[in-house]
Amino acid sequence: MPATMRFDISLVAALAAFSGVADAFWRLPCRGRSGLARMDPLVSPGEPSYHVHTVHGSNGFALEADMASLLAGSCTSCAVKQDKSAYWAPALYFVDEDTGDSELVDEVGGLLAYYLLYGDNVQAFPDNFRMIAGDPFLRNFSWPVPDPPKSEWTGDQASQAALAQKALGFNCLNYAATAEPSLGRHFLPEKSYLDEHCTDGVRFELMFPSCWNGEDVDTDDHKSHMAYPSLVMDGTCPEGFEHRVVSLFFETIWNTYAFKDRNGYFALSTGDPTGFGYHGDFMHGWESGVLEQAVKTCTNPSGEVEDCPVFELQSELEQGLCSFDIPSILKDEELETVKGGFPNDIVVEWGPEYAFPIQYSGGHQTATTTSTSEPTTDAGLGLSVSIDLGALAGNIHAADSKTETTTAATSTTQPPPPTTTTTTTTTSTSTWTPTPTTSYVKSTITQEIVWVEQQIVVMVDENDVPVKTETGVVEVLSTAYNTVTRTVDTVVTIPTEPPAEVPAKRDHHDHLKAHKRHQHGHHAH
Repeated sequence: MPATMRFDISLVAALAAFSGVADAFWRLPCRGRSGLARMDPLVSPGEPSYHVHTVHGSNGFALEADMASLLAGSCTSCAVKQDKSAYWAPALYFVDEDTGDSELVDEVGGLLAYYLLYGDNVQAFPDNFRMIAGDPFLRNFSWPVPDPPKSEWTGDQASQAALAQKALGFNCLNYAATAEPSLGRHFLPEKSYLDEHCTDGVRFELMFPSCWNGEDVDTDDHKSHMAYPSLVMDGTCPEGFEHRVVSLFFETIWNTYAFKDRNGYFALSTGDPTGFGYHGDFMHGWESGVLEQAVKTCTNPSGEVEDCPVFELQSELEQGLCSFDIPSILKDEELETVKGGFPNDIVVEWGPEYAFPIQYSGGHQTATTTSTSEPTTDAGLGLSVSIDLGALAGNIHAADSKTETTTAATSTTQPPPPTTTTTTTTTSTSTWTPTPTTSYVKSTITQEIVWVEQQIVVMVDENDVPVKTETGVVEVLSTAYNTVTRTVDTVVTIPTEPPAEVPAKRDHHDHLKAHKRHQHGHHAH
């Protein structure tokens, strides 16, 4: 019998604020989400992943996927039709402490993937290239807060371990306030801070390494063939990784403000409430020759994909209609709202200990006992930071001494143990260096709302078993317009001389003795 689906699509103008200017770049919008599932063909090929991912890109994405299967997909949820790559990262959940339920936070506007052409002789990704940025098991940040000036990044602070953690950003969005710098805060702020300051949500930022060894398109850990340049985004590549590929940068906005005044906290689907374990995956799926041509010709400083003649573009409506098939083993899994627990029964771990092996709540295989704590704001343990970084303001909070004992279990199908590096840190006296700040230009824009209809006919046999599906064309039923005021452009300002006074005060509470901690600051998209 015929079935009718209706889609309510809002076409919204959205530009990212970027604290710095690449020589050339383009900003790839992936307004549609091709899927939400416990799938990760890099880390867990052929079987369900232990945590939930939001996936953008080709509908050729599957439990087992490679460049060929992505290219064989019939569509992409991104704006450029020739890009069948896959981009994925953990989903964000709100854990309601009154009900015990976990609710998926809304991802606003999909994903923006920046293709930045930093460095000399930048190359396109080679065929079958894949990589991961970030470590899902980290629950601690052992480097100075806030970041010292980049001119002082030496020794351990310039190590690959340090650069990888500085490649994460959690940008507090408040379009009515001064914008924060990108990658200015490397942890997820606590909920009370988000409720008070981040009225437009939080922008998650992830910089991928761009220095390649020139040989491997992938390695066992999906990381060892790549390294970060000395300044994370730019700088000098380390020895053995002199080949510069496109610098990839993810941005996603999460509507945390929708949970204002509710009792609970936010956590990544990995069971990470700190943000230190944020990570992302990339699998190259550009059509042959297109990315190479784009690297050479897409140099318009606007960064808009519309200004590059190489690209064949599709509408936001078309992006939103692209999705991959969820395998039968996962099809009935409820991921929007998980009653009385966390997705896949993962135990939320606050750290600072490394969160491997993965812990599961009672009933998920053989139970053992572990202790976890939930965050509380404690003025006696607070650390405030004030520094002239585009109005970057922060606080660090620690959990109190109370713990709750939870029945938990260790999965028998753990991912392979990650490689860890033990490092020490030193700090030095800061000297002034120019710090870009971003201001926003607001304008009245017209928002178009399109209602469409598509007919799907499912044919069944005498036992009501589906045997064939026919899909009709998408027809536009009606269109409505309204005007709204939104941020439409950004202006990056770089000071040429230091201000008369540069506050850089730190309250020297001994916060390192606290068992659990967070750090907070403030920024915009």
